[in-house]
Amino acid sequence: MSSHDRGAKPESANPAADGALRLMAFDSADLEVISAHVQDALVRVAGMTYRARERRFVLMASRFDWLSVQSGAPQRSECGLHFDHVEAVAFQGFDRSDGQRVLNLLSINFHPGDAPSGEVVLTFSAEAAIRLKVECLDAQLNDLGLRWKTRRKPGHGTEYGE
Repeated sequence: MSSHDRGAKPESANPAADGALRLMAFDSADLEVISAHVQDALVRVAGMTYRARERRFVLMASRFDWLSVQSGAPQRSECGLHFDHVEAVAFQGFDRSDGQRVLNLLSINFHPGDAPSGEVVLTFSAEAAIRLKVECLDAQLNDLGLRWKTRRKPGHGTEYGE
């Protein structure tokens, strides 16, 4: 999604290969695991949507695979993340009509309300955020198969590290 990642060739198109993630979250602890795996994911504004009839919020992202750093070959993976039982969505700090804008996902947190309801907050760099009012926490993260090497590891203090 970034200029240095464009045109990179996928390492694998098989979602079951290369440690593809399939994670679900039904509580805050589960969501913390998903949040760790999507830290520094790049998300195009056009790659997110709220399907009100289905009560589902969906986004596509280029997930930085932090585990790949250990092997010395940093990679990104195309993934899909969705939340079910969504009652309302609020966007902050970015223009939703700017579909080509890329947001850097920093974290995802759950703030409980009257059990089992609450609010999921997706926090992005540059003070952007998405707030999901949910009846209950129900999220899924799935790698979609496309993986590619990247020359850069995200940094926290600059847009891109090393």
